[in-house]
Amino acid sequence: MPLNRTLACWAAVATLASAAWSPTIAAAPNPAVADARVADINRALDERRLVDAGRMLDQALLAGVQDARLDLLTGELQLARGRPADALETFNRVRAAPSVRAAALQGAGLALSLLGKSDEALAALEEAVAADPRAGRAWNGLGAEHDRRREWSQAEAAYDRAFAEMDDDAPVFNNRGFSRLLQGRLDEAVADFVQALERKPDMAAARTNLRLAMAMRGEYDQAVSGGSSTEMALLLNNAGFAATVRGDYRQANELLGQAIRSKGEYYRRASANLEYARDMAAREQRGLASNADR
Repeated sequence: MPLNRTLACWAAVATLASAAWSPTIAAAPNPAVADARVADINRALDERRLVDAGRMLDQALLAGVQDARLDLLTGELQLARGRPADALETFNRVRAAPSVRAAALQGAGLALSLLGKSDEALAALEEAVAADPRAGRAWNGLGAEHDRRREWSQAEAAYDRAFAEMDDDAPVFNNRGFSRLLQGRLDEAVADFVQALERKPDMAAARTNLRLAMAMRGEYDQAVSGGSSTEMALLLNNAGFAATVRGDYRQANELLGQAIRSKGEYYRRASANLEYARDMAAREQRGLASNADR
């Protein structure tokens, strides 16, 4: 089974979630607004203090402040809270304002990616980088969109641009690592995920992807070690799925069985993966028997 086709749908959401992060927006020149307020909200978003960011935006609204940057930050907060449809509506509403057009296109493209509207996302992100070649998050999102199409050279070029434009490059390391994982370049993928975690030790997507890459290298014990009791079933399921992709059906059967037992209740995903692994193993055995009869 081709690795890129099997994994692309399985974990695209986790990968793209990191593409949508690092939402600092440069303050556009506008003497009518307090730049300090915008900077404070940006800082809260960067530090994932979402409650604080929401409170400050509410205060600005109640104070009657009219500024496209605040609308833009509202969209970023909606993205951070996992509400891409609301964020898309907000970004589309403010993209006509010249001072925030590129940033709004960037946000809209990232929201469209999260919503699975890949063609529209690609168009919006390309328009964003055309409007502002320094739009690092848009370049990072473009890399993920090219990965979805298995356009590896275009993805690599987009990640290079993202590295050049983003101070916070942990999301880029994570996305490029996943790109290399999809290509079967496992050692390079592991190195990228490690770099992402060195920069952001609490980056859950990079940690999950690192464990998956280890499992794809056959390092099953390392892939599940250190996991908490609440996440062990998921880790075992992911490692078992990776073993299936590798054709290591005996190990897949063992890991997926452990995942089901660890869950303590019906585990639909692991049960489906176990059935798939057993089916693939049976097909392999039938193929071997057929070849032996010839």
